[in-house]
Amino acid sequence: MAPKNFENYIQKLHDARFLVLLILLLFLLVLTPFLDKFIETRILMDVFLTAIFIFIIYSIRLKRSQAIIAFVLVLPLIIATWSTYFFEIKTLSMLTRIFGALFFAYAAINILRIIVKSEKVTRETIFAAIVAYLLIALMWAFLYMILELVSPGSFSFPDKGSWGEMMRYEYLSFVTITTLGYGDITPVTDQASALVLIEAFVGQIYLVVLVAWLVGMHVSRRSR
Repeated sequence: MAPKNFENYIQKLHDARFLVLLILLLFLLVLTPFLDKFIETRILMDVFLTAIFIFIIYSIRLKRSQAIIAFVLVLPLIIATWSTYFFEIKTLSMLTRIFGALFFAYAAINILRIIVKSEKVTRETIFAAIVAYLLIALMWAFLYMILELVSPGSFSFPDKGSWGEMMRYEYLSFVTITTLGYGDITPVTDQASALVLIEAFVGQIYLVVLVAWLVGMHVSRRSR
Protein backbone atom coordinates (compact mmCIF):
# COMPACT_ATOMS: atom_id res chain seq x y z
CA MET A 1 0.00 0.00 0.00
CA ALA A 2 2.88 2.35 0.90
CA PRO A 3 4.61 2.10 -2.51
CA LYS A 4 1.31 2.92 -4.21
CA ASN A 5 0.83 6.01 -2.03
CA PHE A 6 4.41 7.05 -2.75
CA GLU A 7 3.82 6.70 -6.50
CA ASN A 8 0.67 8.82 -6.20
CA TYR A 9 2.60 11.47 -4.28
CA ILE A 10 5.35 11.55 -6.93
CA GLN A 11 2.77 11.84 -9.70
CA LYS A 12 1.00 14.72 -7.93
CA LEU A 13 4.36 16.44 -7.43
CA HIS A 14 5.17 15.99 -11.12
CA ASP A 15 1.79 17.35 -12.20
CA ALA A 16 2.26 20.45 -10.02
CA ARG A 17 6.02 20.80 -10.53
CA PHE A 18 5.89 24.29 -12.06
CA LEU A 19 3.70 25.62 -9.26
CA VAL A 20 6.14 24.19 -6.72
CA LEU A 21 9.10 25.61 -8.65
CA LEU A 22 7.46 29.03 -8.84
CA ILE A 23 6.90 29.07 -5.07
CA LEU A 24 10.51 27.98 -4.45
CA LEU A 25 11.92 30.70 -6.73
CA LEU A 26 9.77 33.41 -5.16
CA PHE A 27 10.80 32.32 -1.66
CA LEU A 28 14.45 32.42 -2.75
CA LEU A 29 14.18 35.91 -4.23
CA VAL A 30 12.27 37.32 -1.25
CA LEU A 31 14.10 35.65 1.65
CA THR A 32 17.72 35.82 0.47
CA PRO A 33 18.21 39.58 1.11
CA PHE A 34 16.94 39.21 4.69
CA LEU A 35 18.76 36.01 5.66
CA ASP A 36 22.02 36.14 3.70
CA LYS A 37 23.86 38.18 6.34
CA PHE A 38 23.64 35.46 8.99
CA ILE A 39 25.93 32.46 8.55
CA GLU A 40 23.47 29.94 10.04
CA THR A 41 20.59 30.97 7.81
CA ARG A 42 22.95 31.42 4.86
CA ILE A 43 23.81 27.73 5.05
CA LEU A 44 20.10 26.89 5.07
CA MET A 45 19.56 29.21 2.08
CA ASP A 46 22.37 27.49 0.19
CA VAL A 47 20.77 24.12 0.90
CA PHE A 48 17.52 25.62 -0.36
CA LEU A 49 19.28 27.00 -3.47
CA THR A 50 20.86 23.63 -4.23
CA ALA A 51 17.45 21.96 -3.87
CA ILE A 52 16.02 24.48 -6.35
CA PHE A 53 18.75 23.65 -8.87
CA ILE A 54 17.91 19.96 -8.58
CA PHE A 55 14.17 20.63 -8.82
CA ILE A 56 14.68 22.72 -11.96
CA ILE A 57 16.41 19.75 -13.55
CA TYR A 58 13.56 17.48 -12.44
CA SER A 59 10.97 19.90 -13.85
CA ILE A 60 12.49 20.36 -17.32
CA ARG A 61 13.72 16.87 -18.08
CA LEU A 62 11.73 15.04 -20.72
CA LYS A 63 14.66 12.88 -21.75
CA ARG A 64 17.66 11.55 -19.86
CA SER A 65 20.01 13.56 -22.08
CA GLN A 66 18.31 16.81 -21.01
CA ALA A 67 18.84 15.99 -17.35
CA ILE A 68 22.52 15.21 -17.99
CA ILE A 69 23.09 18.47 -19.88
CA ALA A 70 21.32 20.49 -17.18
CA PHE A 71 23.34 18.78 -14.43
CA VAL A 72 26.64 19.49 -16.20
CA LEU A 73 25.66 23.15 -16.56
CA VAL A 74 24.57 23.56 -12.93
CA LEU A 75 27.48 21.64 -11.35
CA PRO A 76 29.86 24.66 -11.33
CA LEU A 77 27.13 26.69 -9.58
CA ILE A 78 26.75 24.06 -6.86
CA ILE A 79 30.53 23.80 -6.42
CA ALA A 80 30.87 27.60 -6.23
CA THR A 81 28.00 27.83 -3.71
CA TRP A 82 29.56 25.39 -1.24
CA SER A 83 33.27 26.02 -1.86
CA THR A 84 32.99 29.51 -0.30
CA TYR A 85 32.69 27.89 3.14
CA PHE A 86 36.11 26.25 2.76
CA PHE A 87 38.17 28.23 0.24
CA GLU A 88 37.78 30.78 -2.54
CA ILE A 89 38.84 29.95 -6.09
CA LYS A 90 38.99 33.20 -8.03
CA THR A 91 39.48 31.40 -11.33
CA LEU A 92 36.02 29.86 -10.88
CA SER A 93 34.40 33.29 -10.90
CA MET A 94 34.05 33.68 -14.67
CA LEU A 95 33.35 29.97 -15.18
CA THR A 96 30.53 30.06 -12.64
CA ARG A 97 28.91 33.07 -14.28
CA ILE A 98 29.09 31.55 -17.76
CA PHE A 99 27.62 28.23 -16.64
CA GLY A 100 24.99 30.06 -14.59
CA ALA A 101 23.79 31.97 -17.64
CA LEU A 102 23.84 28.80 -19.74
CA PHE A 103 21.95 26.78 -17.12
CA PHE A 104 19.11 29.26 -16.71
CA ALA A 105 18.92 29.80 -20.48
CA TYR A 106 18.75 26.04 -21.06
CA ALA A 107 16.08 25.64 -18.37
CA ALA A 108 13.96 28.49 -19.77
CA ILE A 109 14.19 27.12 -23.33
CA ASN A 110 13.12 23.65 -22.24
CA ILE A 111 10.18 25.02 -20.24
CA LEU A 112 9.08 27.03 -23.29
CA ARG A 113 9.26 23.82 -25.33
CA ILE A 114 6.99 22.13 -22.80
CA ILE A 115 4.56 25.06 -23.02
CA VAL A 116 4.50 25.00 -26.84
CA LYS A 117 3.88 21.25 -26.87
CA SER A 118 0.96 21.56 -24.43
CA GLU A 119 -2.34 20.57 -26.00
CA LYS A 120 -4.36 22.87 -23.75
CA VAL A 121 -3.88 25.81 -21.42
CA THR A 122 -3.92 24.70 -17.79
CA ARG A 123 -2.83 26.29 -14.54
CA GLU A 124 0.47 24.43 -14.83
CA THR A 125 0.99 25.90 -18.31
CA ILE A 126 0.57 29.39 -16.88
CA PHE A 127 2.86 28.62 -13.93
CA ALA A 128 5.43 27.26 -16.38
CA ALA A 129 5.27 30.51 -18.38
CA ILE A 130 5.88 32.56 -15.20
CA VAL A 131 8.78 30.31 -14.17
CA ALA A 132 10.37 30.69 -17.62
CA TYR A 133 10.06 34.48 -17.25
CA LEU A 134 11.84 34.38 -13.87
CA LEU A 135 14.58 32.12 -15.24
CA ILE A 136 15.19 34.48 -18.17
CA ALA A 137 15.65 37.32 -15.67
CA LEU A 138 18.08 35.20 -13.64
CA MET A 139 19.99 34.35 -16.82
CA TRP A 140 20.37 38.05 -17.57
CA ALA A 141 21.64 38.68 -14.02
CA PHE A 142 24.51 36.30 -14.79
CA LEU A 143 25.13 38.05 -18.12
CA TYR A 144 25.43 41.35 -16.26
CA MET A 145 27.92 39.77 -13.84
CA ILE A 146 29.96 38.43 -16.76
CA LEU A 147 30.06 41.88 -18.35
CA GLU A 148 31.09 43.53 -15.07
CA LEU A 149 33.87 40.98 -14.62
CA VAL A 150 35.15 41.50 -18.17
CA SER A 151 34.68 45.27 -18.09
CA PRO A 152 34.66 46.60 -14.49
CA GLY A 153 32.59 49.73 -14.00
CA SER A 154 30.01 48.84 -16.65
CA PHE A 155 27.24 49.69 -14.18
CA SER A 156 26.83 52.50 -11.69
CA PHE A 157 25.46 51.50 -8.27
CA PRO A 158 24.28 53.98 -5.62
CA ASP A 159 26.19 52.26 -2.81
CA LYS A 160 28.11 49.12 -3.71
CA GLY A 161 28.91 48.35 -0.10
CA SER A 162 25.29 47.71 0.84
CA TRP A 163 24.57 45.25 -1.99
CA GLY A 164 25.26 41.54 -2.16
CA GLU A 165 26.76 40.79 -5.58
CA MET A 166 24.08 38.40 -6.80
CA MET A 167 21.28 40.48 -5.33
CA ARG A 168 22.37 43.71 -7.03
CA TYR A 169 22.33 42.05 -10.48
CA GLU A 170 19.09 40.19 -9.83
CA TYR A 171 17.53 43.50 -8.84
CA LEU A 172 18.91 45.19 -11.98
CA SER A 173 17.66 42.34 -14.16
CA PHE A 174 14.12 42.22 -12.77
CA VAL A 175 13.76 46.00 -12.85
CA THR A 176 14.93 45.94 -16.47
CA ILE A 177 12.89 42.99 -17.77
CA THR A 178 9.71 44.47 -16.28
CA THR A 179 10.72 47.92 -17.64
CA LEU A 180 10.13 49.32 -14.16
CA GLY A 181 13.28 51.42 -14.42
CA TYR A 182 13.84 53.04 -11.00
CA GLY A 183 17.07 54.53 -12.31
CA ASP A 184 19.13 53.85 -9.16
CA ILE A 185 21.33 51.43 -11.11
CA THR A 186 22.41 52.61 -14.55
CA PRO A 187 24.51 51.18 -17.39
CA VAL A 188 27.67 53.22 -17.95
CA THR A 189 29.26 51.64 -21.02
CA ASP A 190 27.81 51.08 -24.49
CA GLN A 191 27.99 47.30 -23.99
CA ALA A 192 26.03 47.53 -20.73
CA SER A 193 23.42 49.80 -22.35
CA ALA A 194 23.00 47.36 -25.22
CA LEU A 195 22.56 44.41 -22.86
CA VAL A 196 19.95 46.31 -20.82
CA LEU A 197 18.05 47.32 -23.95
CA ILE A 198 17.98 43.75 -25.25
CA GLU A 199 16.63 42.43 -21.94
CA ALA A 200 13.88 45.06 -21.83
CA PHE A 201 12.95 44.19 -25.41
CA VAL A 202 12.96 40.43 -24.74
CA GLY A 203 10.85 40.91 -21.61
CA GLN A 204 8.15 42.84 -23.44
CA ILE A 205 8.13 40.57 -26.49
CA TYR A 206 7.91 37.54 -24.20
CA LEU A 207 4.81 38.88 -22.45
CA VAL A 208 3.07 40.01 -25.63
CA VAL A 209 3.80 36.94 -27.74
CA LEU A 210 3.35 34.28 -25.06
CA VAL A 211 0.17 35.75 -23.59
CA ALA A 212 -1.29 36.13 -27.10
CA TRP A 213 -0.34 32.54 -27.91
CA LEU A 214 -1.84 31.15 -24.68
CA VAL A 215 -5.08 33.10 -25.16
CA GLY A 216 -5.27 32.03 -28.81
CA MET A 217 -4.73 28.38 -27.92
CA HIS A 218 -7.33 28.55 -25.15
CA VAL A 219 -9.95 30.20 -27.39
CA SER A 220 -9.21 27.79 -30.22
CA ARG A 221 -9.68 24.77 -27.99
CA ARG A 222 -12.93 26.09 -26.51
CA SER A 223 -14.38 26.76 -29.97
CA ARG A 224 -13.90 23.16 -31.09
